Amino acid sequence: MSFIGGIIGDITGANQAARGAERASAAQAAAAEKGIAEQRRQFDALIELMSPYVTGGQEAFGQQQALVGLQGPEAQQKAIAGFEESPIFQSLVKQGEQGILQSASATGGLRGGNVQLALSQFRPQVLNSLIEQQYGRLGGLSSIGQSSAAGQATAGMTTGTNVANLLANQGAAIAGGQIAAGNRGRQIFSDVLGAAKAYAAF
Repeated sequence: MSFIGGIIGDITGANQAARGAERASAAQAAAAEKGIAEQRRQFDALIELMSPYVTGGQEAFGQQQALVGLQGPEAQQKAIAGFEESPIFQSLVKQGEQGILQSASATGGLRGGNVQLALSQFRPQVLNSLIEQQYGRLGGLSSIGQSSAAGQATAGMTTGTNVANLLANQGAAIAGGQIAAGNRGRQIFSDVLGAAKAYAAF
């Protein structure tokens, strides 16, 4: 009786050990799946958070290209005309020209050649100054957009690496469960065969 009980105990023990290994591998695979989902969720949140900066940077870079003529002469002319029609340009020109005329009137040189020269040079100088200022501001936005895009790329690579590692862990866990199931069958067969040999010898 104790001989048969020992054989049954061996078979039952092998079954319990294999089931435990299968449960452990299933839990490990499920944890890896949750980790993958969290990695993707965090990456999506980062993309959403940085998207306005990337979009703004792209738009600013496009405006810079237009200003320097990289989008063609029509786009450059349109960008410059936008400055000439802007309220700030109109206001600065109006104030500046009035200042030149008032100064010339006060000194009695209103009809002199210097006044005409100053007036003819004033508008282009204001326009050039505004374009340079705007180009610099756009450069700041372009840099923010470029940094944000680089941040997204880095996050994407990190997420990809982490997900690949978690998938490898998940694969290893699933494989471990399958091996445990295979070992259980082999162990049971081995125990039964051993019991039969022992019984025959007995």
